[in-house]
Amino acid sequence: MRQPWRVAVVGGGITGLAAAVRLRDRAPAGTEITVYEQSGALGGKLRTGELAGQAVEFGAESFLMRDPAGAESAAVRLVRRLGLADAIVHPTVGQAALAVDGGLRPVPGGTLVGVPGDLAKVAAVATPDADADRDDGRPLLGPDEDVAVGALVRDRLGDQVVDRLVDPMLGGVYAGRADGLSLVTTMPALARAARVEHTLVGAVWAAQAAAPRAPGAPVFGTLVGGLSTLVEAAATASGATIRRDAAVRDLRRTATGWALTIGPTRDPELVEADAVLLAVPARPAARLLGGPAPAVATAVGGLDYASVALVTMALPEPELPELSGFLVPATEGLLIKASTFFTTKWGHLRRADGLALVRASVGRYGDETSLQLTDDDLVATVHRELSKVLGGPLPAPVASHVQRWGGALPQYAPGHLDRVAAARTALRAAHPTLVLAGAGYDGVGIPVCVRSGETAAEEIITALGGSGS
Repeated sequence: MRQPWRVAVVGGGITGLAAAVRLRDRAPAGTEITVYEQSGALGGKLRTGELAGQAVEFGAESFLMRDPAGAESAAVRLVRRLGLADAIVHPTVGQAALAVDGGLRPVPGGTLVGVPGDLAKVAAVATPDADADRDDGRPLLGPDEDVAVGALVRDRLGDQVVDRLVDPMLGGVYAGRADGLSLVTTMPALARAARVEHTLVGAVWAAQAAAPRAPGAPVFGTLVGGLSTLVEAAATASGATIRRDAAVRDLRRTATGWALTIGPTRDPELVEADAVLLAVPARPAARLLGGPAPAVATAVGGLDYASVALVTMALPEPELPELSGFLVPATEGLLIKASTFFTTKWGHLRRADGLALVRASVGRYGDETSLQLTDDDLVATVHRELSKVLGGPLPAPVASHVQRWGGALPQYAPGHLDRVAAARTALRAAHPTLVLAGAGYDGVGIPVCVRSGETAAEEIITALGGSGS
């Protein structure tokens, strides 16, 4: 393989940037890394903006501090690598609520993404069908089985646990419904336990015991100044050439590597690379794979996505409960599916003037007609529904912002990880210097995306001939 290597990273979200940093750290000195981002901004769904003079997240809000095994998450490790560890802050209010029967009730403890490990603790929110979760003398799942989360929980604990607990929890993360989301992809720890345990409550206990958390240890973190500081630091540390407004329209195999067609049809630019890392959503990835790997393109392109809108309002001295926010079951009939009280949840954002930043999420998979409302109508509807849930009129916002994320959240049907593994195996066999990374394949959340990008970078290093370190 020629030296120095030329690696093209398609996609300037946190996955692509984490991959670029890993390439810089592990590839031979002099490796040429170029990140192609079709928009004018890096970071993907990490976007820190400003409202009423305050930095606020218009995309992802925080990252998990620990991975499923209890070690530091990939996001925290990247933060440390970039010299930002001193900027990590944690929520000062952690208690969230559920909007049920027109009022707010605390999210019960002892659950795993809403699936209870102690049926008594969820009684104030839902009535489980305890008799259904009996020991039938065999594990809940077979060795290679995957099911929809909703199907398993409805069968073992009844509809109300799904509708009032599990569905809003999953909806807050994926904007999807429990009845359509893969257990193995969205709740891997529970899936592993379900291959051994005979009851769902027992599986929850086993999954929690397998990844114990120290009492009082923070679950989430963010950065003072916002998550865009992570994006900027990663871009700098990668030493990559950053190409913004550079859409990759075509990808072709050459005798020595890859040819990428960049930019508009009327004035295309052709660039060459030894390896290509696709860190873009599944559908644009499928379009680029259509030439070199059509079967993989078909498999990848079948992944569906949900669209959401985030409505943020600056409210003058509102009366808010001492909560981090609340989740809304779809059965409540509200447009909003979740709300975060930013200036309550994050102590470093609290203001002396009493101005509060409140954000609500709108849009569920399969029911996105609400997103056709204008920005003004979305703000008005969210304001009205928040007032209703909180039991009194909120003050009129002094500023607001609507961030629309079209096709933002992947929907992982049962069997997703097996389909992705098969697609990657086929791609690796045919084109080892062409790899896939990102939320569309490996799961949502900043740590998962960081790890996905880093893993893809290591695959490229191996394919090109090994590390320079």
